[in-house]
Amino acid sequence: MMSKFVLVTGGAGYIGSHTVVSLVQNGFKPVIVDDFRNASKVVLQGLEGILGEQPILHEIDVCNKESLDKLFQQYSFDGVIHFAAYKAVGESVAEPLKYYRNNILGLINVLSCVIDHQVNNFVFSSSCTVYGEPVGQKEVTETTPKLLPESPYGYTKWMGEQIIADTFRSAPQLRIMNLRYFNPVGAHHSAQIGEFPIGRPNNLLPFITQTAIGKQEQLTVFGNDYPTKDGTCVRDFIHVVDLADAHVCALQFLWNQNSGVIEYLNVGTGKGSSVLELIKAFEQKTGLSLNWKFGPRREGDVVEIYANVDNSFKKIGWKAERTIEDAVMDAWNWEKHLNSLL
Repeated sequence: MMSKFVLVTGGAGYIGSHTVVSLVQNGFKPVIVDDFRNASKVVLQGLEGILGEQPILHEIDVCNKESLDKLFQQYSFDGVIHFAAYKAVGESVAEPLKYYRNNILGLINVLSCVIDHQVNNFVFSSSCTVYGEPVGQKEVTETTPKLLPESPYGYTKWMGEQIIADTFRSAPQLRIMNLRYFNPVGAHHSAQIGEFPIGRPNNLLPFITQTAIGKQEQLTVFGNDYPTKDGTCVRDFIHVVDLADAHVCALQFLWNQNSGVIEYLNVGTGKGSSVLELIKAFEQKTGLSLNWKFGPRREGDVVEIYANVDNSFKKIGWKAERTIEDAVMDAWNWEKHLNSLL
């Protein structure tokens, strides 16, 4: 079989880079598009270390339609995985226009190229933020009603799904998978790639590891009076390598379809863990004690949400294999590796 070229926008980012590894390991040829506005070139060394060669890379901004168009002329893509987007909830509240411009325009440009160049297989990096703050039942299925999100970031994913659905209606030959991620954590077990926050981390686990290594003085847990098992927010923390594998399963599913299709799948573990449970798991696995404190609630935070993942297994044969204990150890090994580079 000839290697299939798969375009991975935002392929140098956190989830993108792990997906590139998974694609190569499954016989595909990923083509990374990233302008490193929200990623680091350290990732390229890591990818080369894992894969034994430099991945194909084009430094293009997905908001530049002309450059993207040329790329689609250069390669005969068999599929597209669209990650490229800003993703920090707090920052999106402070800078909404930055988020709307980048995340929506980038998606529109990629979809335009997909249609113009007849690349029918499209996987969208969506998010559980489309469920908003679920009422009553905290375990959400794909048929749980979408609610209005809590942040501009969430709106870009919510609107992204709407744009994709409307596009599908006008181009029913497309084969589309919307993957609604829960909370990706961890790093590749080789410690060669992982989450690389630019500036102050917005996500919990990088803040934990940076506090443990001394880059951050203290970790703040936002809110301790939520109606949850221990008063802190509850999330479905999924290991990033499991999440990466889900993209390959999604593409394989799309390739096997005989006609156009649009699907939505939750990608999580099916289990909710609190912020405090993640901190305790880190302390127990590493033997370190973290400097942390409670702070006020943070605007835009959902109280509790986790995935029902039955459909992911039924439809694309995927389920999460790794635990939060695996994730905290992999993240810690990655943090130590990063520290050795600086």
